Amino acid sequence: MRRDDDISGKLDWATILLYLALVLLGWLNIYAAIYDESARQSIFDLSLSSGRQLMFMAAAAIIVMAIVIIDMRFYETFAYVFYGLILFMLILVPIIGKEVGGNKAWIGIGSFGVQPSEFAKFITALAVAKYIGSVGFRMDNLRNQVVLFALIGLPMVLIQLQKDTGTALVFTSFVLMFYREGMSPFLLIVGICAAFIFIITLLVPNPLYLHVAIGIILIIAILMGKKKFKRIALLTLGALIIVGVIESVDYVVKDVLKPHQRNRIMVLVDPDIDPLGTGWNVTQSKIAIGSGSFAGKGFLKGTQTKFDFVPKQSTDFIFCTIGEEFGWLGSLVVIGLFVALLLRVTFIAERQKNRFARAYGYSVACILFFHFAINIAMTIGLFPVVGIPLPFFSYGGSSLWGFTILLFILLKLDAHRGQVLQRI
Repeated sequence: MRRDDDISGKLDWATILLYLALVLLGWLNIYAAIYDESARQSIFDLSLSSGRQLMFMAAAAIIVMAIVIIDMRFYETFAYVFYGLILFMLILVPIIGKEVGGNKAWIGIGSFGVQPSEFAKFITALAVAKYIGSVGFRMDNLRNQVVLFALIGLPMVLIQLQKDTGTALVFTSFVLMFYREGMSPFLLIVGICAAFIFIITLLVPNPLYLHVAIGIILIIAILMGKKKFKRIALLTLGALIIVGVIESVDYVVKDVLKPHQRNRIMVLVDPDIDPLGTGWNVTQSKIAIGSGSFAGKGFLKGTQTKFDFVPKQSTDFIFCTIGEEFGWLGSLVVIGLFVALLLRVTFIAERQKNRFARAYGYSVACILFFHFAINIAMTIGLFPVVGIPLPFFSYGGSSLWGFTILLFILLKLDAHRGQVLQRI
């Protein structure tokens, strides 16, 4: 007979199997990305990224056991304490941290380094979930919305100070969870529209064309509806705001963004603008993925990979290895595994019996989705290169541990969902 405290029977093993499959495939592709045929080095060689990643995987297994053993109430009880500690660490990073790849985002520990920003994601998710799960919380309350945006804004700003724009952007994914918990879709719609207008403005050579188009649309909208003053005033105000956004794009690109950020955006618009500089990564990435054709060149047979045409191929551009060596078919399998994991996490979040666990579950889904979607979009030239790892695939201990903790805290909460007394 299974005891009530036998946690192994209560864990969601479908999610765990998906996690194991992704981590294992990630490890194999890290080896493929750094494989040197002439050297014939073993995948277990600790001098290689694949050997070190295996060590990180072993440490992740220990972390999982610790998460499973710790009492489920621990995560909610100490959420704010962890949040304060991670903010303190993020403040320390620019002071005592070491620079890696142009970003001062690491705290050195011997020959290894830890990236606090990777842990800030799950800790912020815990803090946000705890606030949402507090007694009397209402999402339509302005004060609550201000607190929630402050909770995600503080780590976001501190991470941006480390010049790690990609990780900072991840915190915007929490807005999707806010929407699920009852926030008005207004901010989400405004954000999507602003991003769309920004991109269109970059693509159109002369903003005057956009102003004329907006004027014509405004006139048609006024003529087709009721000629009420309030309606006409709102339509006109909306058109003026859009014109303001269009006019601000040039200022933002030239005076706000840093040169490397501006170059990445311009390369997205025109990949041929700097083919040997900023555009090199994306161009070579697309060549590598395209060369894989339907079934790929085979494991360890990728020529673009083998000759190091794509920089950072074991980290941010790991998807290139998948596309080149396993082709469209292998890419489809990997994307399918991620989609299955996202659907499973969403299902787990929805079946939680209190708001803390549910809000945390949706935070997990949003963070994983953001990383997955942006990383792949980045490697195929649909999004600027911002340095976002592919979960469970990209090389790095901090990344693997952060995503592992993020996921398994949810599985721990889910395993005890029947014991939670607070009802929604």
